[in-house]
Amino acid sequence: MQITKIKKFSMVLLLAITSLTHIPHAFANDDNDLDEITVQLGNEWRLVKDDTRRGIKAYAKLENDKRFRSFKVEATLNTSIDVLGRVLFDFDSYFKWYWQIKDIQLLKKVSETEHYLYIAHNAPPTIPDRDVILHTIIEPYSAKHPYVTFRVKAMPNYIPPKPPLIRMLAEDMLLKMTPIGNKVKLEAEGYVDPNGKEPVWATNFIQRSAPYSIIKGLQYMTTLEQYQKPDDNPQFVLRVN
Repeated sequence: MQITKIKKFSMVLLLAITSLTHIPHAFANDDNDLDEITVQLGNEWRLVKDDTRRGIKAYAKLENDKRFRSFKVEATLNTSIDVLGRVLFDFDSYFKWYWQIKDIQLLKKVSETEHYLYIAHNAPPTIPDRDVILHTIIEPYSAKHPYVTFRVKAMPNYIPPKPPLIRMLAEDMLLKMTPIGNKVKLEAEGYVDPNGKEPVWATNFIQRSAPYSIIKGLQYMTTLEQYQKPDDNPQFVLRVN
């Protein structure tokens, strides 16, 4: 029994190290809290990370009808809705901050508030890389709707598979952005199903680490000078009169 525990911890540690080596140092997880992944979760949200310096809180829960844990992240960003939009729609820069990006393409722009996006993710060594097609619908900010929502849903059958990549079954998320003075309150809640036969604990570790890393990266990107100026030709709309 003791040998099994040591072997499992070694695999977790290897996964953590190999996963984080692909992330820019500025976005790497600050806390050494690998022991959290062995904690049993229930149907209620449990706080798994509280980054008081950056104002980011991450939660997890394990619902009865799901194989993997769900995630929730809350943060307050010192930026505006418009700056966030410029970052979110600069797809070519996702390599700098989003989780393990291998490839990203805008497949189809249905309208200024709807699009299909293709993303391929790097996986740790010995685990096949993944890809996913995301259908995003935006509900813009307005006087009657004083926040922006992104509804993101995986569409596994939108295009044919691309072996050896494994097509993810879910990378679903509801993102809500609410302006509060000169800041934005960001709330993200979602679920990821990578498909395949990898151990549940390995997927849960990534599912726990990735949302926090993504929000931290997004927070950093909004501080860059290139996103502070208005876009002359915006692709998508986050705000309506």
